[in-house]
This record gives sequence, structure tokens and C-alpha cells, in this order.
Amino acid sequence: MKIVVLAGGTSTERDVSLISGSNIYKALKSRGHQAILLDVYLGYDTTEPVSQSLFDADIDWARDIRAISAEKPDLSHLKDLRRDGGKSMFGPHVLELCNMADIVFLGLHGANGEDGRIQAAFDLMGIPYTGTGYLSSAIAMDKSLSKQMFRAAGIPTPAGITAKNGQQIDPKSVTYPCMVKTTCGGSSVGTYRVEKSEDLAAALEDAYTFGDDVIIEQFVSGREFSVGVVDGTAYPIIEIAPLEGFYDYKNKYQPGSTIETCPADLPKDLTQKMQHYAEMVFQALGMRSYARMDFMLDTDTLDMYCLEANTLPGMTPTSLLPQEAAALGMSFEDLCEKLIEVSLKKEV
Repeated sequence: MKIVVLAGGTSTERDVSLISGSNIYKALKSRGHQAILLDVYLGYDTTEPVSQSLFDADIDWARDIRAISAEKPDLSHLKDLRRDGGKSMFGPHVLELCNMADIVFLGLHGANGEDGRIQAAFDLMGIPYTGTGYLSSAIAMDKSLSKQMFRAAGIPTPAGITAKNGQQIDPKSVTYPCMVKTTCGGSSVGTYRVEKSEDLAAALEDAYTFGDDVIIEQFVSGREFSVGVVDGTAYPIIEIAPLEGFYDYKNKYQPGSTIETCPADLPKDLTQKMQHYAEMVFQALGMRSYARMDFMLDTDTLDMYCLEANTLPGMTPTSLLPQEAAALGMSFEDLCEKLIEVSLKKEV
């Protein structure tokens, strides 16, 4: 198949996305697919006309991809790399090459990639792509909105409020510790654990740099888990145990920062319950193809809470969905093929 793998982009998860895209691209190439890896924002910068011959060209499209830094990427100079000034999200020749492909494998994460905008554009253009549709992508990306959907469907989620930039929040009205999160962030960017009321204002100020809406929610003390759902069926649960702090950007992507156990060491009844809730989230948000849901389990009460849904799960060396697939005996290459298969079903 002719496949364009889209990665990069302009979100705070840009570096993560490039590694996901690189892994996907290499896996597809190893299976004999005619794959191209493109940065959706930087595109393929050439003055020559592009044609389908690029899918057969002897080009290593992943040669310049580097490991993920422990620090969040600096995006301030990204526009300078575009000769056209970077007004459009789609870089040079991106849409042309996507139109030539049998399917576009979305290795994008975060804003302008995982929030439904690109999915909507591709739907209008008739371009097949991996993952769920534009509406479920948009709902899942907005944590405030998705949590409302969870509650309406009877899916437990931490209690909390949504605050807007400029809104006065009385620190004494909040129970501590609490979590402050930007509503549309990813990879735990814009997420803060607040231990006492004096620290709330600083956490809110930082979170507002990522968007005008934030969530202040109940902190759940316990164990953290993630559950992939592919074609409506839950995969084995993976437990995430950071060696220090919580599962933030550094702990997610720096090897050795977190202990991950799959299948998770849970009693059968709790395993089935969490997998059932993950499948309920998939249905409640109208998802298709695949996604991944994050959960906390209170170690005292054994109550579980769904934190969020991820519509384009990471595909980096430390990512969770590939580890869950491996527990089922699926290689990374098998998983990529499976995600294409279930995504093409929605096009029929």
C-alpha cells in the first residue's frame, strides 16, 4: 500500500509525534509498504512537482528524527523553517501526497492533530486515515467536555470544576492535594499537582499559558493504569508506576523513568471492570478504530476513575499501546497493520 505517515506538527507534543511517526514508518517499510514520513507542518519542501514516484524513491524519510528530549520542545522558531511563512497547518505538498496515498497513518499528537481538525479536513477531501473521526477526536481532546460525557454514561471520573482564564477561584474552596490541567493538553504538558492553597495561583497561571480553560480536579491517590481499545475491544491493562513524582512529560518519554507492567497485576474482577469502563468510554465518545483510556485506582477504596481518552496513542519506544499489544503476542509491526485494518473498516 501507498501510505503517508504524518507526524510533527505544531503542538507541545511535536517531538513525541516525530518519534511515533518514525517508528510507524520503519515498521510499515519493513512490511513492504510504500511509506513516506512527512512532518505535517514542514511538509516536503521542493520546487519540483510531486508525483507517486516519491513512494518508490530511495529516501530515508526518518533519517533526521532524534530521541525525545526530557524538556518540552521550543516551538517559537518553527514558522521560520517555512518559506511561505507557515500560515497553513499543512506544509508544502502534504495534501498532494496524502491524496495519492491509499491511507494516511496519523502519528500526530495534541493540538491540530488529535483534536479533530485534520480529521475533518481529510473527511471533506475523501482521504482515508487511521484513528477515530473528527467529532470523537474533538470531544476526547477537551477534558472538560469528555468528563461530562463520562458522567452522563455512568463512567466514574474524578470530581472537579472547569475554570476560565481571568475567573477568580477561591483557593480555600479547593480540596488539597488537587490536580490542575489544561483542558486540551496532552502528554501531561500543562498538568500540575498542587499540594496546598498557596500554590494554586501559580499552577493556574502556568496552565493558562496552554489555553484559556483549565480543570481543577480531585487528586486520586493510588495506582495508575492505561487500557487500549481496538475496534471496540479492550486490550490487556498496563500499570504505570513512575519512580519519582507522577506520570509527567519526562516520566512518559525518558527510558528508565517509569516501571510499566503488562498485563497489570490486578484481580480478575477489577481487570474486567476497568476494561469494561474503557470500552464504555469508546462507545460513549462515539469512537472508531482505536484509542487508549487512562485510569486511576484508589488503593484504599478500590474505586477506579477514568482520567481521559487518547485518540492517537503514542507509538514511541516507551509507549503503552504497543506494550499492551505485545502482551497479546503482537509485534509492533503487527500492531501497525492491525490499526490500518480497523481504520479502513470505517471507510467501507
